Order: sequence, then structure tokens, then C-alpha cells
Amino acid sequence: MPKSTLLVRSDEDPWSESELAEVKSELEADLGRLRDELEQTARDLADLLDDGSDGAGNDQADVGSKGLERDAELSLRANQQELLFQTEKALGRLADGSYGQCESCGEAIGKNRLMAFPRATLCIPCKQREERR
Repeated sequence: MPKSTLLVRSDEDPWSESELAEVKSELEADLGRLRDELEQTARDLADLLDDGSDGAGNDQADVGSKGLERDAELSLRANQQELLFQTEKALGRLADGSYGQCESCGEAIGKNRLMAFPRATLCIPCKQREERR
């Protein structure tokens, strides 16, 4: 991953090896943490499903509580999977030299934005347009 090939804005210095190492290290740490969290969430969800939430012998409050807990676990799992996907994608973009390039307009995302949110794939103007839709 030659640093000189990574796109930066005109008012920014090129990526340094230490900056890239820091971003990569953060993403790799997140990747490991997210995989662990997904495994734990899968176990928790399996426990909830094995807990006999069909309502037999449970009052309505228990059934409702278990349903809410199951829904929360499913939502958490979906969020974790999305973050895992974004993290893997960011690491792939670092490896192929496209890290820092907006996927919409092709311009530089900006180092400050990427240092704050290393999974960013859109520059600020494109992200704002996407959010208005």
C-alpha cells in the first residue's frame, strides 16, 4: 500500500506510514472485537430461542419481555454485522490503494474525516446528499 497513491485533499499532506499504520491497527482491532461480539450475540440469541419462548407456562409479561429481548439481540446483531462489513471493506480499500477516495464522486474523503471515522466511504458533501434523500 504505497502511501503516495492514496488520495488526499489539496490542503492535506500525503498519508504518512505512521498514520496509515494507526488507521490499519484501529481497523484490525475493531475487526477482532466485532467478531467476538458477533459470536457472543449469536450465543445469547441461541439461548433466548432455546429458552422456550413459545409461551407455554409463561405469563404474557414473560412472553413479551422475551420477545423484546430477542428483537433487541437481532437488532444488535444486524448492527454488528454492518460494522464488520464496513471494517472489512475499509481494510480492503487500504490494501488495494483506494482508501480515502469517495465512492460516489471519486474525490478525496479527507484525512481528518478518515482519522475520526476510518470506515468512511463518502466525502462530506456526498454524505450530506445521501442523508437528505
